[in-house]
Amino acid sequence: MTSLFTLEKENDVEKLTSVLEDSNNEGVRRRAAEILGGVDAPDEEVVDSLTEAAQEDDDGDVRAAAIDALDQREAVEELITAIVGEEITGGQAEWARAEELTNALSSDQPELRMAAANVLGRIGSRSATEDLIQHLDDSDPRVRARIARALGRLEDKRAVSALTKVLKDQNAEVRRETAEALGRMDGSEALAALLEMLNDPSEAVRRIAASSLGEFGSPKALDALVGLLGDESDTVRKAAVFSLIELLSNAPPQKSHDLRETMVERLATTDHRIVVTSLIDIIEEGSQAHQRRNATWLLGRVTGEKNRWPAIETLVDVLDDEDEMTAQFAVTSLAEIGGDSVETALLELLSDREASTDAQAMAAFGLGKVGGERARKRLNELVDNTDDEEVRKRAFSALSKLGGR
Repeated sequence: MTSLFTLEKENDVEKLTSVLEDSNNEGVRRRAAEILGGVDAPDEEVVDSLTEAAQEDDDGDVRAAAIDALDQREAVEELITAIVGEEITGGQAEWARAEELTNALSSDQPELRMAAANVLGRIGSRSATEDLIQHLDDSDPRVRARIARALGRLEDKRAVSALTKVLKDQNAEVRRETAEALGRMDGSEALAALLEMLNDPSEAVRRIAASSLGEFGSPKALDALVGLLGDESDTVRKAAVFSLIELLSNAPPQKSHDLRETMVERLATTDHRIVVTSLIDIIEEGSQAHQRRNATWLLGRVTGEKNRWPAIETLVDVLDDEDEMTAQFAVTSLAEIGGDSVETALLELLSDREASTDAQAMAAFGLGKVGGERARKRLNELVDNTDDEEVRKRAFSALSKLGGR
């Protein structure tokens, strides 16, 4: 049988819907529903199968996955119409749609309650906040989870106190959605709740809580995130590093300098390999300039003796980064690491015929900060022999710093 991964990759809607309808494995049907929520296909090829699964599948988790898939496709109203026999018109004013949907939160059918919660979160009407809060104690954990998700989508601070009351919910999915929701709120109460969730027994909850803390830009999260670097879960540790980078990005300008100094002080004493490897991942794979810049800046200041070479190699690789500030931070970070290893790496780059002139110019500049006699000799040669004016200028400047020419 073709794997679900292959069916997803090939966008094979027909086979995916067949799996959803006919597989004897609940986990396979659930995953098929999740995939159908995001496939590139007209709704008429997908929605009917998902609607049927949401109503009739024997497994509650499969029904919930189908409802979420319909939500992803913004087609939950079709399910609600199928259940209640009355159409909820998308053209109605938000408040009118919200009023109809909040009534559905009291339905005897949990599938309708889940669907209503999803739509209320998506349409974004805060008029539904109080009704959603009142149903956070729903008897079905699947419903409670989606109500928490809806409150997070609304980003209404009125919900924070209510969400903190479900931090100890017996169901891990409810706690995970609560952590996600709190991460979308501002304020000290939401921050305090997330800090409490860092001790949750569920790895997924700790990961979400850790990932959310970076959004607050608060130094209060720093020590907690550093503490998570010793978590037993690799994914939690990586989330903590990512949030540390986000802290640097989101800190108020007047507090940024102190936060940077404190972060370097805390991390420099840990020598956790996960810090270096996670920062390298952000530099190599990150899509946001501010993340890559901050990771590049931080890497040179927290790299211990054990992890020098991976850090140096990564920083050398971004000396000609298309983002000029990232390249500049790479030079300063290499200078922070310093020593013969950095000098050797920069000299090798200068001798690499395939290296770009931008990289070589930055390498020459860097040698002015960390170089010794080897660097002085090579820079002298470069000034006399290079055809690139920028490289020559950088080499000459570096020589001046090293006491040459």
